[in-house]
Amino acid sequence: MIFRFRQMIQTRNLAAQDVQAILPDLMELLADVVEHGSSVGFLAPLSASEARAYWTGVEKAVAEGSRVLLVAVRNGELLGTVQLDLCQKANGRNRAEVQKLIVRSDARRAGVASLLMCEAQAQALQLRRGLLFLDTEAGSGAERFYQSCGFTRLGELPDFACNTDGEWRATAIYFKTLFTPERLEPADS
Repeated sequence: MIFRFRQMIQTRNLAAQDVQAILPDLMELLADVVEHGSSVGFLAPLSASEARAYWTGVEKAVAEGSRVLLVAVRNGELLGTVQLDLCQKANGRNRAEVQKLIVRSDARRAGVASLLMCEAQAQALQLRRGLLFLDTEAGSGAERFYQSCGFTRLGELPDFACNTDGEWRATAIYFKTLFTPERLEPADS
């Protein structure tokens, strides 16, 4: 009897130069999730130039140190990404916004999003970011996911953004406290 073991999904924290190296894969991933209805800030159909411009902006933010870009890969294939946008204001260095948790449509329900969210939280802890927050389309399946990850729903804002078809939708606001600022040690000088 032959047993086939599914290859492990691995996460990586990308440096700016890594973004350029996998730019076509990132563009394809973004186009795929938009095409399949994920409300991540773009309208369908997503053009290649729009996708390229978006990821170029992410690359710049990673290079500046204001963004963390995590990817999930299996056998060299990009399955998903998540970002932490690190607040740069002196009075907000305890927080980060979770952005663009996206998983390729044919890789969903395989634990990719959970793995990425766990890694994002680990990165936040390492960077001493004790408060995470995010927004997602109200009423979407993503809400159940974020709740299962321990995020608390604050409420929603009506008509906040269009879905991929251009229909106005409310957004739900979530947060999760990993640790409180009292436990935050001063940054190294």
